[in-house]
Amino acid sequence: MSERENILARIREALRVAAPRPGAHDAAASAVRRVSDVLPPTGRSLEENLALFERNASELRAEFRRLPDTEALRAALVQLRDAEGWTRVASHRGQLTELACAALGLPVLLTDGGVDRAALEQCPVGITGCDALVAQTGSVVVTSRSAGGRALSVLPPHHVVVARREQLVAGLPEAFALLQATYGDDYPSMMSFITGPSRTGDIERILVLGAHGPKRLTVFCV
Repeated sequence: MSERENILARIREALRVAAPRPGAHDAAASAVRRVSDVLPPTGRSLEENLALFERNASELRAEFRRLPDTEALRAALVQLRDAEGWTRVASHRGQLTELACAALGLPVLLTDGGVDRAALEQCPVGITGCDALVAQTGSVVVTSRSAGGRALSVLPPHHVVVARREQLVAGLPEAFALLQATYGDDYPSMMSFITGPSRTGDIERILVLGAHGPKRLTVFCV
């Protein structure tokens, strides 16, 4: 059987399964596994989920560091600044982000009131807050409100996320529930699940980081 015949045979096989009519999905739902059955497992405690997030982030080539307090956050940021030679930083207003920018002692481009995209592209690092950290997938949940707009988490080549431990959630259902509880019917214009640094493997299956956004992602959890 040729590849074409194989594809057509699979299509014919799929068409034998009748699709439920709109509004009558309950009967079909019994044959579908629950969401919890198909998603990766989560931990049973905060400590287990922290370890799970750390492991998933590492596999995604993101950097994750647990920090005991804001003094440790300041020290970690200064260490990064000196290692990478940052000359300016882009960020937005927020308790942790303002603390982070003050610790760096560099010129700060704030994006809260809109920003020149060309100026933002010249910043080697963007520091943002987030809505949640998802242990199940190692994802960082950001919105246009929690991350200083749409572009701040995308244009600078190094994206640094500052979060608090209580922002960690076990899985994706909890993350969506948190977004619903936070914003109700007034959702932000952009919601994104950032799962590792930007990447592509489209060309000869060679992994390239930084193809569509930041090449480096660092998450500090205070």
